[in-house]
Amino acid sequence: MRTIPLAVAALASALLLTACDSGGGGGSSDGKNGSACSFDGVAVQVGPASTAPAAGDTGEVPVSLTNQSKPCDLDGFAGASLEGGGTKVALTTQQGAKAQKLKLAKGDAASFTITYVRGKAGDKLSLAATKLVITLPGGDDSASYKWSYGPVQGKTSASDSDASISAFTQAGD
Repeated sequence: MRTIPLAVAALASALLLTACDSGGGGGSSDGKNGSACSFDGVAVQVGPASTAPAAGDTGEVPVSLTNQSKPCDLDGFAGASLEGGGTKVALTTQQGAKAQKLKLAKGDAASFTITYVRGKAGDKLSLAATKLVITLPGGDDSASYKWSYGPVQGKTSASDSDASISAFTQAGD
């Protein structure tokens, strides 16, 4: 008689373990966890910025994301590029920045910062940026925003901008 309760307990344990498998290797009990955040589920705010007032000055533009949907992950760095005058320049990550995996529940927020050096208008080393394009880690979609912070200085040319992005940090309390 003891084998039946043991067999039932073993079967129940196996079913519970199977139910907990999210299929994505995350091992979470909620199959909705472990998916990359996408622009369909987050609200994005670019700025307000600490703008660089003159050529050679450094400015910072915060980019905040608030999850409006099911739980999602930010695993890695955001992608960012600046566009203007037919030129598109991918921004690098800040030296020493380390990506971390953030889990965002509905209502949670995270942010990263774009740091740039303002260029001189009309200079061959400056990118007359008008658009910021952002991609989220683990996703294929992108979103575009107006760049209204002036030209961005290039290191050796306009296509080698002196702008970079930080890692994501959890925002709020």
